[in-house]
Amino acid sequence: MEGGIKLNQILVTEKLYVTPELKRKKKLYKIEFFISVLLICLLSSYYIYAEYDRNKTEEVSQEILSQTMDDTTKTADKDPIIIVLSEAEANEQAEDEPIQSQSSDKITTVDGITYSVDSFITIPKIGISYPVLSDTSDELLEISVNRYWPEPNKLKPNEVGNYCIVGHNYRNGKMFGRLSELEDGDIVQLEDTTGRTLQYQVYRKYVVEPTDTTCTSQLTNGRKELTLITCTNYGTQRLIVKCREM
Repeated sequence: MEGGIKLNQILVTEKLYVTPELKRKKKLYKIEFFISVLLICLLSSYYIYAEYDRNKTEEVSQEILSQTMDDTTKTADKDPIIIVLSEAEANEQAEDEPIQSQSSDKITTVDGITYSVDSFITIPKIGISYPVLSDTSDELLEISVNRYWPEPNKLKPNEVGNYCIVGHNYRNGKMFGRLSELEDGDIVQLEDTTGRTLQYQVYRKYVVEPTDTTCTSQLTNGRKELTLITCTNYGTQRLIVKCREM
């Protein structure tokens, strides 16, 4: 009898505690849990797609690099992937299109898109090698690193002056994603479209605000310099790596 009374008390107590408010909260918790799982799935899918997209653009830059390095003398008849301007053709176009003159090669990928390549950069320490596209835009930065400053008709690669290159800071280490690892004394190689390769040595690394463009100054005291630029601190600032010919 006494046990039956205690059992009834427990059942009554449970009914008293399971109020409409508690039921509503439980329902909200279930909805929030479902939304959380959905968001995790969506974010994971976005990350996978973004990584896939980056790999595809990486393939384009490596196609440009490998095909150019394999044989820069191929013609469209022998290999439709590459179209190389001769020096005479480049000079003829210089009057009408100075921004694409002198040192740029025109390369058409298997997708049918033509890119103007200014030079080729290799940084052994961080294991990257990319073509430097002659112009800078959001679309071109997705493909490879870009020539940032000065304009092609004002300075050729490997000439006296400050040749500036900009690239994305990808978390997977591609493009300029590992640029922060460079230290004073590290080597950066730059090959121009004539095949001449010069070695540059890192001598300074620092962070600036996006509005600070003093790193592009052409006052180099008669030296050949490279300036490598990428985003840092979640895109709020710029990492600058200064290099000088050895």
